[in-house]
Amino acid sequence: MDFTLLRNIISRYCVGEENWVDSRTVYIGHKEPPPGAEAYIPQRYPDNRIVSSKYTFWNFIPKNLFEQFRRIANFYFLVIFLVQLIIDTPTSPVTSGLPLFFVITVTAIKQGYEDWLRHKADCSINECPVDVVQQGKVVRTQSHKLRVGDIVVVREDETFPCDLILLSSSRHDGTCYVTTASLDGESSHKTYYAVPDTMAFRTEQEVDSLHATIECEQPQPDLYKFVGRINIYKDKEEPVARPLGAENLLLRGATLKNTQHIYAVAVYTGMETKMALNYQSKSQKRSAVEKSMNAFLIVYLCILISKAVINTVLKYAWQWSPDRDEPWYNHRTENERQRHVIRAFTDFLAFMVLFNYIIPVSMYVTVEMQKFLGSYFITWDEEMFDEELGEGAQVNTSDLNEELGQVEYVFTDKTGTLTENNMEFIECCVDGNVYIPHAICNGQILSAASSIDMIDSSPGGYRRVSVSKTFSSDWLCVYLCLQEHEDLFFRALCLCHTVQVKEEETVDGIKRGIHQGRPTSFYISSSPDEVALVEGMKRVVLSTAFELLHVLNFDSVRRRMSVIVKSSSGDYLLFCKGADSSIFPRVVSGKVEQVKGLRTLCVAYRRLSESEYAEACHHLTEAKLALQDREQRLAQAYDIIERDFVLLGATAVEDRLQEKAADTIESLHKAGMKVWVLTGDKMETAAATCYASKLFRRSTQILELTKKRTEEQSLHDVLFELNRTVLRQHCLDFGLIIDGATLSAVLKPNQESAGHGNYREIFLEICRNCSAVLCCRMAPLQKAQIVKLIKASKEHPITLAIGDGANDVSMILEAHVGIGIMGKEGRQAARNSDYAIPKFKHLKKMLLVHGHYYYIRIAELVQYFFYKNVCFIFPQFLYQFFCGFSQQPLYDTAYLTLYNISFTSLPILLYSLVEQHVTMETLKREPSLYRDIAKNSLLRWPVFLYWTCLGVFDAVIFFFGAYFLFDNTTFTSNGQMFGNWTFGTLVFTVLVFTVTLKLALDTHHWTWINHFVIWGSLLFYVIFSLLWGGIIWPFLNYQRMYYVFMQMLSSGPAWLSIILLITVSLLPDVIKKVLCRAMCPTATERAQNIQIKIYQNPAKFAGFW
Repeated sequence: MDFTLLRNIISRYCVGEENWVDSRTVYIGHKEPPPGAEAYIPQRYPDNRIVSSKYTFWNFIPKNLFEQFRRIANFYFLVIFLVQLIIDTPTSPVTSGLPLFFVITVTAIKQGYEDWLRHKADCSINECPVDVVQQGKVVRTQSHKLRVGDIVVVREDETFPCDLILLSSSRHDGTCYVTTASLDGESSHKTYYAVPDTMAFRTEQEVDSLHATIECEQPQPDLYKFVGRINIYKDKEEPVARPLGAENLLLRGATLKNTQHIYAVAVYTGMETKMALNYQSKSQKRSAVEKSMNAFLIVYLCILISKAVINTVLKYAWQWSPDRDEPWYNHRTENERQRHVIRAFTDFLAFMVLFNYIIPVSMYVTVEMQKFLGSYFITWDEEMFDEELGEGAQVNTSDLNEELGQVEYVFTDKTGTLTENNMEFIECCVDGNVYIPHAICNGQILSAASSIDMIDSSPGGYRRVSVSKTFSSDWLCVYLCLQEHEDLFFRALCLCHTVQVKEEETVDGIKRGIHQGRPTSFYISSSPDEVALVEGMKRVVLSTAFELLHVLNFDSVRRRMSVIVKSSSGDYLLFCKGADSSIFPRVVSGKVEQVKGLRTLCVAYRRLSESEYAEACHHLTEAKLALQDREQRLAQAYDIIERDFVLLGATAVEDRLQEKAADTIESLHKAGMKVWVLTGDKMETAAATCYASKLFRRSTQILELTKKRTEEQSLHDVLFELNRTVLRQHCLDFGLIIDGATLSAVLKPNQESAGHGNYREIFLEICRNCSAVLCCRMAPLQKAQIVKLIKASKEHPITLAIGDGANDVSMILEAHVGIGIMGKEGRQAARNSDYAIPKFKHLKKMLLVHGHYYYIRIAELVQYFFYKNVCFIFPQFLYQFFCGFSQQPLYDTAYLTLYNISFTSLPILLYSLVEQHVTMETLKREPSLYRDIAKNSLLRWPVFLYWTCLGVFDAVIFFFGAYFLFDNTTFTSNGQMFGNWTFGTLVFTVLVFTVTLKLALDTHHWTWINHFVIWGSLLFYVIFSLLWGGIIWPFLNYQRMYYVFMQMLSSGPAWLSIILLITVSLLPDVIKKVLCRAMCPTATERAQNIQIKIYQNPAKFAGFW
């Protein structure tokens, strides 16, 4: 067990607050700092053992039982079981204990097996061999023995055993390349750096001679954040401090690539590594079906209590007369007569036990099995397998399968979700001159391309621009023959990026970097936009050398990146590129024409004097060395440096629409879903994609709620004007476009106090009357706010969010159902989602087919469980009126125990897995069928009431039919009379056959396994009853069912009553279905009729599909 948390709490509150620090000191190689330096304070850290398992051998039983009995249903049946043990109840404790034991055991075995697999995985990881430098030599040890401060050797293609700070590598520049696919799914190579003071170490002896300490923050789960510094001691001089950031931290689980070996020091081990800290599970989502099921359970619990109260009152009313108090042979004493309250409470509990079977204990385990097994149909679906990725759909949680059939709002990202995220350089604009690439196709340079690459396509001008570029680590050569702004523009594109050059390599069996059979270099980057731009600039050319001094990395808040370079002439230049909204406010001069309908990046620059450069270096160094609030200080430094720009121009790249994206959106619209696009792109680009994907049609009247319009009119006036428009012309097809700035104003919490009314409600009213909504310039948090706003609206619709990038995770977690696309922006969205699919087009089948099937299956399962339990227990309630409310059970103990476990469980489980009320082709061809099941239509209160009344009706037929049929004919052929157990067995036989045949009548899709399970269950009941009553079982103290079943079957009237009662019970439901189908058929029933005609006359409908 890991006692790290307990130890930290004790250290904090028992030892003293002053010992609780926000940083840690790591002694590299466990060496004390030189005398006279800082005090050596050894610290204890956890070992490198990874523990993902939940249980141990010793705590499995108590911990698992505690977790299972936290569920209300399990706890309820445990209480009933204890009541049966404590007081004298009419039924054996086995009738409640055995089903509860079965449910608990099955769940415990499932969870225990899953945890055993986790233990095996932990052992294989913890026992992996690791090379450690000790006393100048490499020693091999096991992973779990690593400690903080150990110097580790990692070789190419090996995985990092813990979180490490890079000291040196086999590359001369101290860099190494890493893939983090197992952490965030990004397969691109990322570059990590050693500090200049240690990058020259080449041997184990040199590394072991290092005297240094690392001060860094305490462990935290953010994969992209790290703050620290390394203090290097040289002789008796003052230590040299160097900043450490995320670019120096190698994370556990990442893999070393294109580097022979590295030396690194462990800073976080075991459960303190960032990978382990990201194990925390997401918040639990509950489906609408589960909420309905819990509501139904509460109703049935109230019915149960009412039955117990009614029977208790009637029992004492019956016994009010002295001659009905007790039989003469069992008179109560005077002391017993005075204990009315205790005895009444005991009788109440006894009736609760007698009727408790109305609450279906096995429904929970059946629902769990249905969800778990049913989820495999998604992963096995070959139509949702993508050949390019080599992957199919994934199910991260099976608890929301049926929610896929209830979606009303779909929130989708644009780039990488609707589009391919495969950027192609289209054109650029410099000082009003538009340049288009020549001989570039799909972002690749054609083999026959000449050195002339760019053509000025501006009106009145036709010029050719020739540029080429080569890369080195710090020196980038650019050859130039252009005018000044054109020169600076293309230099900025060639310098301001994080693209890496790679030689030939094999990735997943595919060779990259091969051109006409010869190995060439190729570009990789975490951003496809940058690759497209660099590919576009690949042949633009001239002859100036620049030294790369500083990189101001891109972040989602600034939405820009910058580099500071020094030219061969000694000039300092700051090049910046970013979104127009982040560049324009910082521009003092320059002009650019917007390139409509394309993704654009603005490019700007600033010349720095030596004093300005020195000041910028001071700000950057001071911020990077800070251990506290480093990100805020860096943001402040960037804000000071990135200003007073001269605008050079803009670039335009195009992102193609994904295959069948338009068809998918059109189908979702036909299914009654509203589709919203939430993107960070500008309005023109996003709107063009919406038209291409048929989110907006030509007939759609676009309403704009943007910052530009609110600057002309007040937000209050714009909102009310749009609201009047959609209400007056409600017959038109409206589409709304809103940007992030306006959304922030709409969602401001202090509007009402300002006297402008409730903007949220007006905004929601406008959105309800729009068929589609486009939200552009959205920050990740705003995407989640939009989803939350719709979820909290008065209709409480079911929402689905789908995206492919890390910026979509917030809305994926916020929505009722989150779906991740396995895209090019990493796998963070897929890892944090409930379901993951390769392409957006697969969403159509996910919702319209799988979601539809899951919902109708589990809705039937829930209603059927309550129905069959009403049929089961209501005759027991009626029987009390004929036995003086003596709590005499109608059914035998074996029947009470096995009814839900064996006799009726398998048919409904199989039905809920394989039922298809219409074919897959019909569901895909007719998306409107999805509307039939919308808004939880099959689990509404009227439907629930119908099933309950049907159960009560059938129960009355079972009981009184058997009662009146045998009122005067309770004799067998040999003259023996039927007893109460024979009567109960007759009722139970009719019950089992009726509820099973009712399910058979509801089945539309018959397979051999349906026949086997349904008829096999009935056969099993008959064989069990024959064996149970036909053999004297030695382990039973009494055997009241001996020969009862055979005696009943020997009577002709019994056979007649069984057939007659089953027919009468099923007849009303059959008549109701026939009349409804004939008089007011639903869309689904009309589709079923068409299917029948097709199967009856396939030649006539040969071209229908």
